[in-house]
Amino acid sequence: MSQFIFAEKEKEILKFWDNDKTFEKSLKKKSPQGDFVFYDGPPFATGTPHYGHLVASLMKDIVPRYWTMKGYHVERKWGWDCHGLPIENIVEGEMNIKNKKEIEELGIHKFNEACRGKVLVYAEEWKKIIHRFGRWVDMDNDYKTMDKEYMESIWWAFKELWDKGLIYESYKSMHICPRCETTLSQSEVSQGYLDVKDLAVIVKLELEDEPGTYVLTWTTTPWTLPGNVALAMGEDLKYALVESGKEKFICIKENLENIFENREYKVLKEIDVQELEGKKYKPLFDYYLDKDIENKQNLYTIQLADFVTGEDGTGIVHIAPAFGEDDMSLGNKKQLPFIQHVKMDGHFTDDVLDFKGEEVRPKQDSQQTDKKIIEYLEKRNLLFSKEEYEHSYPHCWRCDSPLLNYATTSLFINVIKIKEEALEKAKLINWVPEHLKSGRFGKWLEGARDWSISRQRFWGSVVPLWVCDKCGEKRVFGSIEELEKVSGEKINDLHKHFVDKYIFKCEKCDGMMKRVPDVLDCWFESGSMPYAQMHYPFENKEKFEKNFPAEFIAEGVDQTRTWFYYLHILATALKKTNCFKNVVANGMVLAENGKKMSKHLDNYPDPMEIMEKYGADAVRYYLTNSAVMKAEDLSFSEKDLKEQYRFFLTLLNVHTFYQMFRGDIKVENVDKDKDITHVLDQWITSRLNLLIKNITEKMDGYDLNAVREIPIFINDLSAWYIRRSRLRFRDNNQDDKIKALKTLRRILFHLSRAMAPFLPFLAEHIYQGVDGKQESVHLQDWPLFDENLIDEKLLSEMRIVRKICELGHNLRAQTKIKVRQPLSKLSVLGVEIADNLIELIRDELNIKEIEFVQNSPKGDDWENVKEGNIEIYLNTEITPVLKEEGNCRELVRAVNSLRKKAKLTKDDLVNLYCLKIDESFKKMIESKKEFLKSQTGSKDILIGEPDGEILIQEEVSLNGVDLILALVQ
Repeated sequence: MSQFIFAEKEKEILKFWDNDKTFEKSLKKKSPQGDFVFYDGPPFATGTPHYGHLVASLMKDIVPRYWTMKGYHVERKWGWDCHGLPIENIVEGEMNIKNKKEIEELGIHKFNEACRGKVLVYAEEWKKIIHRFGRWVDMDNDYKTMDKEYMESIWWAFKELWDKGLIYESYKSMHICPRCETTLSQSEVSQGYLDVKDLAVIVKLELEDEPGTYVLTWTTTPWTLPGNVALAMGEDLKYALVESGKEKFICIKENLENIFENREYKVLKEIDVQELEGKKYKPLFDYYLDKDIENKQNLYTIQLADFVTGEDGTGIVHIAPAFGEDDMSLGNKKQLPFIQHVKMDGHFTDDVLDFKGEEVRPKQDSQQTDKKIIEYLEKRNLLFSKEEYEHSYPHCWRCDSPLLNYATTSLFINVIKIKEEALEKAKLINWVPEHLKSGRFGKWLEGARDWSISRQRFWGSVVPLWVCDKCGEKRVFGSIEELEKVSGEKINDLHKHFVDKYIFKCEKCDGMMKRVPDVLDCWFESGSMPYAQMHYPFENKEKFEKNFPAEFIAEGVDQTRTWFYYLHILATALKKTNCFKNVVANGMVLAENGKKMSKHLDNYPDPMEIMEKYGADAVRYYLTNSAVMKAEDLSFSEKDLKEQYRFFLTLLNVHTFYQMFRGDIKVENVDKDKDITHVLDQWITSRLNLLIKNITEKMDGYDLNAVREIPIFINDLSAWYIRRSRLRFRDNNQDDKIKALKTLRRILFHLSRAMAPFLPFLAEHIYQGVDGKQESVHLQDWPLFDENLIDEKLLSEMRIVRKICELGHNLRAQTKIKVRQPLSKLSVLGVEIADNLIELIRDELNIKEIEFVQNSPKGDDWENVKEGNIEIYLNTEITPVLKEEGNCRELVRAVNSLRKKAKLTKDDLVNLYCLKIDESFKKMIESKKEFLKSQTGSKDILIGEPDGEILIQEEVSLNGVDLILALVQ
């Protein structure tokens, strides 16, 4: 069966599943083991699925299918991510919106409704591909993160955390996206690092009481210099006063050669850093000298700090508390002024007279403003040196704008407070691959900080916090019902443009309670998914609590710092437990050249086209077989996919072979004691039970690479069991033929069940051809293995038999003697096997005598080869008797080849005519006539011109002799 035909066959199977409602039946079948819960991370439908989505969907299909067959009920509910910057950015692009202010001018209601309309643009494409891929999941009764019920559960989660004292408001330095004008969480920042070239400078700040003496300060962010308020020196570092030219400089002693590179200098003395503390210096920019600012007495002073190192720069750090965590901490400790000379949109304030309104890190050229700052300093002799350097810099994970470290207000979850408990609960999680537990996930959890959860955006779940505009009283709503009681209105939508209108009187004063304007971080929504998808605790309370935590989740390895992490943090905070017991993390699917897949670059084949060409199961096997299932990357190669799925065709040929020889025979179930008597039947039964055992043990441990066992088994089934059993299937001995058919039927039946989670289409096709009692293989139970049927001794000896045969074939190839030519003897050294296996070697290699010896035979007619502890000697002498037998086999092969070309079945008997035949073949035909007739489906074998209707006639060369053969009706 060709690849194209099987792809078409898959479509027939899909129709069968749809019409039969097989998926629905699998959910309704008896589940004596109870529920198996897994959480499905919802994707955005803002684009069509790519191979990364298919990998995740594959994991989420294989595991539920497996545990369903093992007697569990596995609910599979699809979900959609609907909120956040991905949607907002699309709408901004379509509306040509440049910044946040334009959204407010347009109207939040109009903007949000436009976002709502873009959420499921590609939903139908997703449904089509997921269906074609063979994934069973309920997409009709899906949940959406924008559903009122989902959002209400978010409110519940927020209020639970608030009541537990785990949410607080603080003014901190954190990363913001100036284009989106919102804060980002630690994990969001980690997603967008890019290598960029920036400018670093050393600037000169003159001491007020020592004209001509400058403190040298190094910074990699020249745009922050207008906001400088102080300098920090290390408490335990050694500094020097250095003379160079006509000026004196103070900087770290250990880095002088680098600082004064290509300049002459002289060390005047070592500086006691304590003497410099509190000293004032002249500012680079004098914009704030006349401003009325808090703590002005400490403006432009030198301070000591424990975070200053001597590794880079001058050992003296420029302090701008509005733009760095250490800076802000030092500012609070030393009561330094707070100057925020940049607005949330990333532009200078009007206070920065020389650069007001300019963007500090333009996306199109991040050095643009730094160059202007440097030019300004250079003209005023305040620049000591500059250099360009390359480093990794955070960018917005959605719009690619350079982020800014910026002090602003945010709501935080106090992760630090629950971190120890989270670390303890994380020990209960089984990770695949295992190294993620203490590696990527574990280390991220160990370094976790408090989580900024408020976002200054529009399309998302709102922060359900109302604050009095007069006394500051706060109230958090945890349900729609609570807000309805206060508002007196029926509430049908919880989005910002609806709930912001609910303003009510404060219970403690005559002020008005208004909702804080922020929405929640979308990862708060994703982390709340286990509760919100079930509208917990408003519905399904008992069901949820009975089945929490989940048995299994799966996503890409990048989710170790996002979804996996946030699920775990919220579960620890809300339920004091881990959120999931087992997790499989996949790697990234890249283009064939190892680059990131890009629609723009058109560097990967369309998934739907590949499935139409090779079938969904071919894609499923290629992905499951790869290291992408172990968090490693895969460079997608159509050539590799085509090569790897060849075993499909092998299995289909075995299936066809069974159907052909079964004919009208009714093959009953096998009786182990009476039917499994032939050594080949015993061996393939052992292999089958070992296959099921290996897959079961690996799948119980969530090792999806268990699929690799299947093609190995299929090769054994085809290349050895079928190959060595062909005569049994053709034999007139009905008893042995029935035993062989029973065995093959049983093998295919159990194999189809073992393949079902991985290759659902191929498994269904095989199952339907062996008369399974259920209408679908996917309604069958998982096959059990019988340890008593795994004969390790037989398996080991059969491996030796096959190795001997492999070496024998190699010797025949080297000596150019075909297998159809019988040889007299094969001697084997180094191993022994049971007597009943020797016949297999004899038949496979077409050798008259096989002997196991201690010493190598002598003589010129022997060829030998050795591998490991096995050494074989082949006698290559061809006697006249052996040659005649070889000619006989050559003739049988040639005739059967003609029969195949003439499209004759095994039951079609014809006459064989031999023309232009030499004397040796003529004698051979006369002496072997009855044998030849039985082997070629011939009524008679005649010498001379054909008499009757010629079906096919050809000239053939047999062992160097030319003959003309004709098949006559």
